[in-house]
Amino acid sequence: MSLAHGRPYLAIPGPSVIPDAVLAAMHRASPNIYEGDLVDMAAGLVPDLKRVARTEGHVAIYIANGHGAWEAALANTVAPGGRVLVCATGRFGHGWAEMAEAMGIATEIVDFGRKTPFEPARLAEAVARDAGQEIAAVLAVHTDTSTSLRSDIAEMRRVLDEAGHPALLMVDCIASLGCDVYEMDLWGADVTVTGSQKGLMVPPGLGFVFFNDRAAEVRRRLPRVSRYWDWAPRADPEAFYQYFGGTAPTHHLFGLRTALDIIHAEGIEAVWARHATLARAIWAAAEVWGEGGPLTLNVADPRHRSHAVTAMRLGTPHGARLREWTEREAGVTLGIGLGMSEEGDPQGRGYFRFGHMGHVNAHMVMGLLGTVEAGLAALQIPHGRGGVMAAAEVIAGG
Repeated sequence: MSLAHGRPYLAIPGPSVIPDAVLAAMHRASPNIYEGDLVDMAAGLVPDLKRVARTEGHVAIYIANGHGAWEAALANTVAPGGRVLVCATGRFGHGWAEMAEAMGIATEIVDFGRKTPFEPARLAEAVARDAGQEIAAVLAVHTDTSTSLRSDIAEMRRVLDEAGHPALLMVDCIASLGCDVYEMDLWGADVTVTGSQKGLMVPPGLGFVFFNDRAAEVRRRLPRVSRYWDWAPRADPEAFYQYFGGTAPTHHLFGLRTALDIIHAEGIEAVWARHATLARAIWAAAEVWGEGGPLTLNVADPRHRSHAVTAMRLGTPHGARLREWTEREAGVTLGIGLGMSEEGDPQGRGYFRFGHMGHVNAHMVMGLLGTVEAGLAALQIPHGRGGVMAAAEVIAGG
């Protein structure tokens, strides 16, 4: 007998659960792309997107995933032959570096590993070595989706300012925007990239690049920017089609409008607080499970854990067995151990991840945790008892 029949729960760290209201907004006939509701709606998306990123700057919208947003950010700020410094705290810092290298940009990586966060002293050392100030940008991932490490972006800005280095600070917020606290202007980020499929609760397909006037000036000084990736006409369009470099992503925009309405009705501070409490409930359960078995949270210090995704290790073969059981027997899909290969486990099968981002609430998280606790018991994987109760106490305390 399987108990998986019914509505499945995709508990991976993106694409996230899509609200029914967003799906309903997208379920419509193709609109007129020259005039009418869609055209009238577009300009209002811009200020509401900037409210989520906490910026008074600019935003360009692309028909692209996060990788496209990476390329757009680089195309507007670093010419081929330029240099960037990448602070890597997991798979996605290395991914952005690979993108830069493919564009002919020289890349230096400061690798902080998969379990420890960004260290200011190591960034300061790397910046100090750049006596000619040739580094055009420092790239960082706010929350690395593979490791669940969260980095201190304001501290990165402090290091650059104390060194008097002019490099732009460019931040990947694909896994964190609309989930973790993020203050683009207050923290001093010059460029922020994100995608539609996580905290913004819209299907994959939209990429966003936020940038300030300092970054815009860098763009103006470049000898050329490819027509499609150029953020200037998208951020300041003379005609509707320029927002999107051609035909608009029509149905995604209707979904985005509804998703932004949901976020702003709750209030971004309340959204952050909800994610923080649900994350603490997950950590509480995991810590209890780990008291009697091999389960460990990938990030030991709660100060450096994401509020949107949690990576855990059970070891082989337990991690893969647990993921298979929860999906087959209970209809809950957990995230794979992406980029978490290690000796004896080259595919990261001993790891798994919870996505708890966007349209997620207390009963969803409690159901997720109850399913995992049942799976641990059914598979006879050693674990401490009472993880779900520990999570309930966190949620009861708010």
